Amino acid sequence: MIKFHTLKLSALAIFLLALLGACASSGDSPTGTPEEVQELQSQLLGDMLLPQGARLNGTDSIIIGRGNEWVGRAVVNAVQGATDVYAFFQSEYPKNGWTTVTAVKAKTSILVFTKADRTATIEVMDGSLGGPKSIIIITSSPKNANVIAPTRK
Repeated sequence: MIKFHTLKLSALAIFLLALLGACASSGDSPTGTPEEVQELQSQLLGDMLLPQGARLNGTDSIIIGRGNEWVGRAVVNAVQGATDVYAFFQSEYPKNGWTTVTAVKAKTSILVFTKADRTATIEVMDGSLGGPKSIIIITSSPKNANVIAPTRK
């Protein structure tokens, strides 16, 4: 009886580990050497730098255009924790010509930058167990887009 119970627990543990592993690797991330991945991400995101080892999650991202003209949302999985990722953006973006509009460090941290006619909003949050250490969401849009609120009738 004890052997059967132990066998059931072992099978359950193996199943859960396999499931967790599948979750951690899900999402269409660029593949190839680190240099190839960096090059592809640079072509897509232009001068919006990412922390070392970070990978774009193609499944959850919506990127229209490329280079310094893209608009949309880029979801990125990072190998560093949220605090280190926040510090990266706060330090590196101004060095690359981005002006900090606001920066809020919290459970979900938010940074807003502008450069020329573009705005970038960056959200940084902790990752999940077995997944990336942190998740970055970069939203890029024109700085002064003419947004017209719907009228009520």
